[in-house]
Amino acid sequence: MATIELDGLTKVYSDGTRAVDQLDLSIDDGELVVFVGPSGCGKTSALRMVAGLEDITDGEVRVGGTVVNQLPPRARDMAMIFQNYALYPHMNVYDNMAFGLKMRGLDRAEIRRRVDAAAKVLGLEEVLRKRPRHLSGGQRQRVAMGRAIVREPQAFLMDEPLSNLDAKLRVQVRAEIARIQRDLGVTTIYVTHDQSEAVTLGDRVCVLRDGVLQQVDRPQELYDRPANLFVAGFIGSPAMNLVEADLAEDGGVVVARFGPHELKVPPATLAARPTLRSYVGRNVVLGIRPEDIGHVAPVDGAALDVTVDIREDMGAEIFLHFSIHAHALEAAALKEIAGEEAVEAAEAQHAHADTWVARAPRGIAVRERERTRLGVDTALLHFFELETGRALYD
Repeated sequence: MATIELDGLTKVYSDGTRAVDQLDLSIDDGELVVFVGPSGCGKTSALRMVAGLEDITDGEVRVGGTVVNQLPPRARDMAMIFQNYALYPHMNVYDNMAFGLKMRGLDRAEIRRRVDAAAKVLGLEEVLRKRPRHLSGGQRQRVAMGRAIVREPQAFLMDEPLSNLDAKLRVQVRAEIARIQRDLGVTTIYVTHDQSEAVTLGDRVCVLRDGVLQQVDRPQELYDRPANLFVAGFIGSPAMNLVEADLAEDGGVVVARFGPHELKVPPATLAARPTLRSYVGRNVVLGIRPEDIGHVAPVDGAALDVTVDIREDMGAEIFLHFSIHAHALEAAALKEIAGEEAVEAAEAQHAHADTWVARAPRGIAVRERERTRLGVDTALLHFFELETGRALYD
């Protein structure tokens, strides 16, 4: 096992595309770190440079304190797990898992020990004599993991390993990966475009956009304190509701006004974020997560009076879509400061037509086209600088 350090890691392709730009990151021994972001953000390029499958334009990769830039992939002692499994169809499970060890010249007894141990960990003992075509998608992915585990590498590198599985199977295999990584304690870098996968798996999550690291932190911290609009819009489902709001002071109380609505900023929030007072009289981006709206009984009197346009009953919860009749963020501005992914999320819930979503508790007695008052937990409001998208926490 080993630490992995990325120091100014940069990748520029021959056509001038800067896929990864000055990536600095230190991964602890035994830690599982997830790279997440939209397609083309640089996460796979970064992983492939760590693996030695891509040349490094600038910067260093250090494994256990040793610079490995010039080492070929096989000399880096890392096991890579791909999304397409890459199993040999003519070999059974045992031989697929043992193949790499045979190529390295290990004796038969040691190969048997390692394969049997990995099969036990992965629950593959009953299928060792079966060929890949007789296995389910989840079993095939576990065989691919077993082939990596038997190598006893310093690190696992996983590139979208669950993307070929259906939704239910992804959840099951995701839990297995988390358990196996925890039990083995192997340093792991995991790449995905799925933010739900990222936050449920990672000890820490690195959010990338256009090759630049936006924020790296524990999953809960990314959710509670996104560094900017891009992270705010990417982490969380449904996406955070966003609107351009005017910060004003009324009788010594700071309020956020948008359309016909006004929400008081709690004194505790102002005490924790003194910078907010300097934005009084200016427009900011106000963010409210759908799960922080929806209580019929207003929280501390804070509420939105709205008409429900669409009600989606999801079983354990209910999504309410409603118009706030306020000035929505323009698509061009939103794309510039928050990225294409935020624009797509906004369009999916009609944000440019100033429609928001509330995640209400099961049993809420609100019907479509009905006027209602939805409580807002103002202690959980988010504020961002309009011009840059930077979060206002200080």
